[in-house]
Amino acid sequence: MIDAGTMTAAAEALHLAQPALGAQIRQLETELGVSLILRHSRGVTATPAGKLLYQRAQRILGEVDQAARDVRALNARKQEHLRLGVNSGMVVMLGPDILMDAEKRLPDVAISLVEERTPVLLDALDHDQVDITFLYNVDERPDLIRRALIEEDLLLITAPDKQPVTETVSFAEALRYDLAIGGERGILRHIVETEARRLSLNVHVAYEVHSMLTMKTMVARGTAATILPYSLVAREVRAGTLAARRIDRPALTWTLYIARRRNGRWALDDGQVDAHIERLVEAMLELTQPWARRLT
Repeated sequence: MIDAGTMTAAAEALHLAQPALGAQIRQLETELGVSLILRHSRGVTATPAGKLLYQRAQRILGEVDQAARDVRALNARKQEHLRLGVNSGMVVMLGPDILMDAEKRLPDVAISLVEERTPVLLDALDHDQVDITFLYNVDERPDLIRRALIEEDLLLITAPDKQPVTETVSFAEALRYDLAIGGERGILRHIVETEARRLSLNVHVAYEVHSMLTMKTMVARGTAATILPYSLVAREVRAGTLAARRIDRPALTWTLYIARRRNGRWALDDGQVDAHIERLVEAMLELTQPWARRLT
């Protein structure tokens, strides 16, 4: 009514009969106990109370309109889906923080985790089943974009009562143990056997074990020893159920990479996603000290 200037114009704009509009104004004035408009020959004008109510009403209506626009925009926003490949070591070290941190910091990206060993994750990357993945010792290929992140020491893992008395052991000394180790396709076994051949040493694989849980249980019971990075046994070493010794003369290491397909959906750098990956790497590095080093 204030915008229209007259009762007639206001009633037409609101598609109401003029008496009905007048009745609504009088009812509102009765409820508030004040006069809201002054009627005169030229139309109507607002009283001070009417002007205040008008200003507050405009503000409220504006907020309602903005809320409606925000809700529609939220509903229309398309959330990107990122399939992230991770290895067991990262899950052991970081657990649900991988997803909980992403939920807070990446509201426009829905992340699903695929936890597998490196050969399986590499195959998943090749077949477009993951978008970005962490891999160990992945070879350079023209169809991949890869970046080295962390170099981890490989450790001799034994039961506490079977551990060497020295803080470190030579590779030759580590190979004197009955080893429980993964299958021939496994990266850790490949590293151990390649280095042993180079040094003309024998590897006695007493137990070929494809389950990490079974392997760690056998070692904890003293049935065998194994060679693993700290990231895969951190919980047990901290709890005192397994013991770890660094292998030197020579040192054994493996390297964690981040990789994506060169022609994939996430081939180009995404600032928010890359920042999330960087936070995961920093957390992983902190938790694997002193047996890991940052590369890039």
